[in-house]
Amino acid sequence: MRVLLTGIAGFAGSHLAELLVREPEIELHGVVHRHDRRIAHLAGQLALHRGDLRNALWVSEVVETVRPDYALHLAAWSDVGGSWQQPWTTYELNIQCQLNLLEALRRWQPTCRTLVVSSNEIYGLVEPADLPIDEETPFRPNSPYGVSKVTQDMMALQYFNSHQLPTVRARSFNHLGPGQADDFAASAFARQIVEIERGQREPVVRVGNLSAERDFTDVRDVVRAYWMLVQHGEAGLCYNIGSGAPRSIRWLLETLLELTPAQITVEVDPARLRPSDVPRSFCDNQRLVHATGWQPAIDLRTTLNDLLEEWRRQIR
Repeated sequence: MRVLLTGIAGFAGSHLAELLVREPEIELHGVVHRHDRRIAHLAGQLALHRGDLRNALWVSEVVETVRPDYALHLAAWSDVGGSWQQPWTTYELNIQCQLNLLEALRRWQPTCRTLVVSSNEIYGLVEPADLPIDEETPFRPNSPYGVSKVTQDMMALQYFNSHQLPTVRARSFNHLGPGQADDFAASAFARQIVEIERGQREPVVRVGNLSAERDFTDVRDVVRAYWMLVQHGEAGLCYNIGSGAPRSIRWLLETLLELTPAQITVEVDPARLRPSDVPRSFCDNQRLVHATGWQPAIDLRTTLNDLLEEWRRQIR
């Protein structure tokens, strides 16, 4: 069974690679553009293809060579805030790369079951009456990133409708865990805490808006849902991936502070304060549950402890 995974060296992609290399019947092929730090420990257990997904000819050659039975497209620009500064880069990476992949699959492997990872950001400005957010909630994207993910989602549907390419769309809500970059709230808090433990900064964690509530799930549970969906999801359909329960940013911070022996105070940094367009967001995950039997298995307190431990390993 040949599996092609784009974005294999990314946050979610590296966790998915760890899951797939444990499956003895899988021959795993990964697409990597630049660094492969997150998957260096998997050397020898998978085949890496180094190149740029914006290069349509190169993508076509990779797909022709691999002829995957399953493709999971995780490569993407994932910085929502940064999409305001670089909207065209966001569109180019998220739209052109996927277009090249789907075209290559249509040409060389049209029976390949393909998972396209979209985002809860496609729902954008949800109203309280929309909660919990199901797959029929209208799109109201409120960032260039959100627009790019709407396009990815609809492109996958179009390739199913027009070419019968068996695409499944995953709409992921917020996920976190070890290896996440520190431009995401929980990881930013965890890094500050570990630097305080190491005596590298004063014992103060500086924060922005803590009141927003989001649907958080451990990244290892999310990638398990990806693999279940590409195998068992109905082609042409979309599926929300999330716990189905909201947690506040404040809860994340307070839990992390409970997990450290350091005595730390919290200060609001006005530079980090941003009004939340969506105070509360969480999903209805029943379509996913019914299709696959998936349930989140990792308690978020464990997730946050693992995140702290990862920063402790990195900061010596």
